[in-house]
Amino acid sequence: MFPLINKQETGVNLRRIMDMRGIAPKDVQEYLGLGCVQSVYRWIDGVNMPTIDNLYALSELLQVPIDAIVRGNRAPIVPDIIVKPLDSRESRLCAYYEKLQEKRAA
Repeated sequence: MFPLINKQETGVNLRRIMDMRGIAPKDVQEYLGLGCVQSVYRWIDGVNMPTIDNLYALSELLQVPIDAIVRGNRAPIVPDIIVKPLDSRESRLCAYYEKLQEKRAA
């Protein structure tokens, strides 16, 4: 049998990495320039898969290789990535970004 991608496991894994990075679906939508946030939720729910271009961009945003995001029926090439928490400088930058987004929305 040839390797197949498991959309549900990939979605669960994507959510896990996003949570560990403190990145919300809305942040992914804005970063990728998607028309609506529902696309990201469909990936997380395992309904759809991101395009290869979006996977490439997600790997940059999440700072992990594409193989660390995608799950399938073969043994993983990349072992489970332990996503390290952001350091204090990165945390401050993320907090500043969130406040900036709140001011834009107001």
